[in-house]
Amino acid sequence: MIDCDIKDIALADEGRARIEWADRDMPVLASIRERFEREKPLAGVRIGACLHVTTETANLMRTLVAGGAEVRLCASNPLSTQDDTAASLVRDYGVSVFAIRGEDNETYYRHIDAVIDFKPQITLDDGGDVVGRIHESRRDALPGIIGGAEETTTGVIRLAAMAAEGELAYPVIAVNDAKTKHFFDNRYGTGQSTLDGIIRLTNRLLAGRTLVVSGYGWCGKGLAMRAKGMGCRVIVCEVDPVAALEAHMDGFAVMPREEAAHEADIWVTVTGNLNVIDDVCFEAMKDGAIICNSGHFNSEINIPWLEEHALRKEALKPLVEEYTMPDGRTIILLAEGRLVNLSGAEGHPANVMDMSFANHALASEYLIEHARDMEPKVYDVPAQIDEDIAALKLATLGVHIDELTPEQIAYMNTWQVGTV
Repeated sequence: MIDCDIKDIALADEGRARIEWADRDMPVLASIRERFEREKPLAGVRIGACLHVTTETANLMRTLVAGGAEVRLCASNPLSTQDDTAASLVRDYGVSVFAIRGEDNETYYRHIDAVIDFKPQITLDDGGDVVGRIHESRRDALPGIIGGAEETTTGVIRLAAMAAEGELAYPVIAVNDAKTKHFFDNRYGTGQSTLDGIIRLTNRLLAGRTLVVSGYGWCGKGLAMRAKGMGCRVIVCEVDPVAALEAHMDGFAVMPREEAAHEADIWVTVTGNLNVIDDVCFEAMKDGAIICNSGHFNSEINIPWLEEHALRKEALKPLVEEYTMPDGRTIILLAEGRLVNLSGAEGHPANVMDMSFANHALASEYLIEHARDMEPKVYDVPAQIDEDIAALKLATLGVHIDELTPEQIAYMNTWQVGTV
């Protein structure tokens, strides 16, 4: 039996069917897996991954194994794990998985330690928890690590701070910042899956309601776009003047959070920051307002303040909790403030994760070839990898594009030709 800690191996049949279903909509990763199977570029390499344990992630794990890697996987969020997927990964694909949906905080970090105990040579992270743990308390694992890759905006921010302080001990590729990741996964994936999670948990009609989006990065843009398409009046809260101006020019109302709080029927945070919905917001919210988070950590909502000041808390249904305030108003929190798109639904559709995880697979291959020449800092995904993934995606979609002619290439590389 492979070393693992999962809910129930008997769930594997259902998990395998769902993994194969997702694979149908991940043709780029499938093509990389076919090449990896032939060339074995990851042969003998130990990869430790802390990612959402979903069907899409399972197909990344299959690709890494096909490339010859030994893989150990834990969850990057206690509520995003699909237990049947974890079971199938262990039984059918030989991946050592440490993840149980709903695991407590102690188990969560015990599972992260299990990945670190594996002595990985490459780390794949979604939020930076493995990298942070290694640098804070598990430095014994550092000597064998050649590099890593990071999936999220939140994780890249943490890693950049470590690098700026000279604390980052090995190079990490910011998969999140690849164009084929954030243009599509963050925008189209988050936009659709966040609304999917809200609807599944609440069964509320979105049309005609006011939805507040905190953060107008790529995730916020996608969410605002999709909410508008569902008939919502959308308000954007921002601290970046350029992003706020962009939201205004895109046709959305822009205002401070204290003002938005009076109008929000539904409020979603996608900032990667702390206490975005805070006491000044809770005190101004209308009765029955729904709050949730689609950024990486539940710290975006000041849940401790709610716990301290509410008269009572009631679980209305799974992952839907109602807080009653001293003045009688109620505030409804979804999914414990954790990623609502993964906790309340199934996360990003496979079609966009296809590109995100293709970046992880090719970043791992790149690290094996180049890590020895890389400094301990955060790197962009090489432009050629980004372009190759985009070209593969277009090919799978049956979309053809133009190519520059030799004359055009020459024109772009000269300065002597002007207006004629």
